[in-house]
Amino acid sequence: MSRLIRAKRPHTVEQRSGYVKGVVRRFAQSSLDHRGTLDQPGRVVTVIEASEWYKLVERRKDKNVEDLVWGVAYRIDPGKVDEVKAYLEYREKNGYTSHEVPMYCTSLNGEAEVATIWIGKLDNPAFIGCEPTSDLARIIHQRSGPSGSNKDYLFKLAESVRQLYPNVHDDYLFDLEVNRSLSF
Repeated sequence: MSRLIRAKRPHTVEQRSGYVKGVVRRFAQSSLDHRGTLDQPGRVVTVIEASEWYKLVERRKDKNVEDLVWGVAYRIDPGKVDEVKAYLEYREKNGYTSHEVPMYCTSLNGEAEVATIWIGKLDNPAFIGCEPTSDLARIIHQRSGPSGSNKDYLFKLAESVRQLYPNVHDDYLFDLEVNRSLSF
């Protein structure tokens, strides 16, 4: 679901935009292998069950925010499903578990389809939790790894959300993006 910054996935036969309820998208996981290194871990986005996240962080009472994540789902060629799933299980190896959840697709007028997403678990060793926004922005600005710059990852994700969902305001993501000015 959070793969908004990638081009069409290999073996895709269809893609749909929509959202999943009961989850939040947060830069709450350290990255030693994608957006950081062993010496300087970066941060990557993880989808977390909202009920788990709000055990750690007080819900913002000043915002009328639903617990949902907008994203793009890809229907995979049936002959390639096992190959793609094996790739994703490897890629999402660092503390994620796969779940089948209802995804409310914009093309289906709000009706749900089943989608597989990977949800980060709070008990995995890479889980960082909630960091102050200014600290998180500084880390993201400074770190880079084999998959590229952490700040480019943030900026491309925010840009993709704006382009794909112009009526959606992701307060967490956009506040973090704005805080980049504190990190220079």
